[in-house]
Amino acid sequence: MRADNPPSKIQATLASHAMDASIARAAPKATNPLTADEANLVGVRLYRDHCTLCHGDPAHPKSLLADSLNPPPPQFMNDMADMPENQNFYILQRGIRWTAMPGWKSALKEQQICQLVTFLSHMHGLPPAAKQVFTETVMRTSQSAN
Repeated sequence: MRADNPPSKIQATLASHAMDASIARAAPKATNPLTADEANLVGVRLYRDHCTLCHGDPAHPKSLLADSLNPPPPQFMNDMADMPENQNFYILQRGIRWTAMPGWKSALKEQQICQLVTFLSHMHGLPPAAKQVFTETVMRTSQSAN
């Protein structure tokens, strides 16, 4: 069960197929109510603040923790999120057991999770203002750090 000891190929394959099947079965068949306009692509800030440590960013396409977690988290700068939006919403809201992926429903509002889903679906075609977010200095307050 050590995180620094990779699973065998058969373990990884079985776990991946089981996870994909479980998410496809459990995720509600809802559509994302947000459009990919500048206002909703604020999800880039949420991604920067909550996701880059595990999933990477343009300056660090391979995240700091990429090789430390098992199973390894997807590195979205090189391997775009390819699940349907309803499944990404489900994962963001509920997390994935036995991985480092937390459920964000108690930390983020539903609107914010939808914004993250919108960002993930459009992250490789962002307008310049959204791309600029990755170069902004992050000012954390005691409330935003929690």
